[in-house]
Order: sequence, then structure tokens, then C-alpha cells
Amino acid sequence: MRKVVLWAPLGLFALLVGFIVFGLVRPADHVVVSKMIGQPAPVFALPAAVPGKPGLDSAAFADGRPRLLNIFASWCLPCAAEAPVLMALKDKGVVIDAIAIRDRPDDLAAFLARWGDPFARIGADHDSRVQMAFGSSGVPESFVIDGRGIIRHQHVGPIREEDVPAILAALEGAR
Repeated sequence: MRKVVLWAPLGLFALLVGFIVFGLVRPADHVVVSKMIGQPAPVFALPAAVPGKPGLDSAAFADGRPRLLNIFASWCLPCAAEAPVLMALKDKGVVIDAIAIRDRPDDLAAFLARWGDPFARIGADHDSRVQMAFGSSGVPESFVIDGRGIIRHQHVGPIREEDVPAILAALEGAR
């Protein structure tokens, strides 16, 4: 009995170390998935974020064409990194609309002039209400919305070259 009492602390310590190692080795899933997938896009109407480009409202998603909705900001560095990929998607015929989060028209105009403008419409979401209604966890984030206004796919983070096939497949599946 005395040997058990002597070895118990060492056994508890080994068990604790095992739990810590398991937690460090096991990959964590930090992606926040929107509960809106499979649901209609929230009803909203946003004013134009930049002069010369129309604002965005939920009625635009019910025109029969699938589209990509990109939530971005001019102050977001990953948004600038994904800009060339969005331009390439536009060149492939993808209709891309955008919601600009907590941004100013002058900053957005400078961002679009520097990185390109792949967007058909850009709505200004000054207080992030529409972003939150979509279940978005940050910027950049993109959603594939079918021609009836149903959210079919979510992409968290910047869209990279290796993500393009999945985005195109989601758009094709949304037809």
C-alpha cells in the first residue's frame, strides 16, 4: 500500500503531461462556421460604399445568378492579399458583390485603385450589423449565394489560388 501512495503523484503527473501533449499535438479547428449556410441571406439594404458604384441589398441575390459575396475592409491586410485572386475570379465571369466593414469612402477608393476592383456592388456596413447577420467572424470572409438568395458556401479568410477550384465548384453547385 505504501508503494501505491509513493507512486500516485508520479502517475498523476504523467497523466497531466499526457493531456497537455495531446492538446498540443491535436490540431485545433478555429474556423467559425456560419449557422446561415442553407438559409436565406439576411434582409438588408446598404448604401453605396464608394461614389460611382451601387450599394448592395439582399434583393440583388434573388436575380437567378449565383454570386460571391466578399466581406472586406481597406484596412485589412489579408484583404489586399486576396485582391488579385478576386480579380482573377471576376475575369472568369464570377459576379462578386461586397460589403465594406467600418470603412471610409476615401480609404476604399484608394484600396480599389491600388489593388483592383472586382466588385459589381459595394455596400457600406458602418456598424457591422449585416456582417454579424451573416454570421461572419471577421474579414475577409466570403459567401457563395445561389440565385434564389440562399447561402450555399462560406470561406473564412483570404481566398488564395488553391481555394479557387472549391469556390468555382461551390458557384457551379449553386446554379
